[in-house]
Amino acid sequence: MSLAPEIIKLLADQKAAALPQVWEAPLSEIRKLTQSRVAVNGKPESIHSVINRFIPGPSADLPIRIYRPNTDQNAPALIYFHGGGWVMGFLDIYDAALHRLANQSGSVIISVNYQKAPEHPFPIPFDDCYATLIWAREHAKELGIDANRIGVGGDSAGGNLAAAAAIKARDNSISLSYQLLVYPCIARDFTTKSYSEYATDYGLTTQGMEWFWENYLQGSEHNDNAYAVPMSAKSLTGVAPSIVITAQ
Repeated sequence: MSLAPEIIKLLADQKAAALPQVWEAPLSEIRKLTQSRVAVNGKPESIHSVINRFIPGPSADLPIRIYRPNTDQNAPALIYFHGGGWVMGFLDIYDAALHRLANQSGSVIISVNYQKAPEHPFPIPFDDCYATLIWAREHAKELGIDANRIGVGGDSAGGNLAAAAAIKARDNSISLSYQLLVYPCIARDFTTKSYSEYATDYGLTTQGMEWFWENYLQGSEHNDNAYAVPMSAKSLTGVAPSIVITAQ
């Protein structure tokens, strides 16, 4: 596989650092190691406003961050769910990227720090994300967004949560404009070509993905639940259209 020069360097640096794999160290240490990703992602560009607040979730108050690119009080909106294998990740890691995405899209972006597995397995992270979508729709006027122009999005595990939220929105007759799915984890199938040919040496490993899925679902009983594994959905008829971004 051909790789961009900066990715070659990143992988070499990671190998030289000899950091433990996610299953090899206490989770508290693995999470601590992600703190450095904030600096790697660069300085956020200027934006009209950023607001931090809490909203009520199904089982806990949820921290959200609202990125507003301009003064439009009827703006489109994107509810964003971050990645991290349902186990790691926090709002600051995505700060620079979401500043830029808000500015370039003209959308108000609402990012939520949902509760994490394994302490909070499925359906808790999913319920938190879906509740954030519903809260945004119900508070559209207060937020200065158009309730008829809301999308959901996320990367990796966040892409799973976004796809699942879109399916549940369809099931509950809630209209969404789109899904933004960035290399989403939508199937729990480790026999595909990418899992076998690139199992190691490219950062995220197949064993790592198996570990993340197990921490999130904690068994196999949810494998056929489309809210947990979106590819298991019997039909996608009526689900919001998707923008899907994958890596080489």
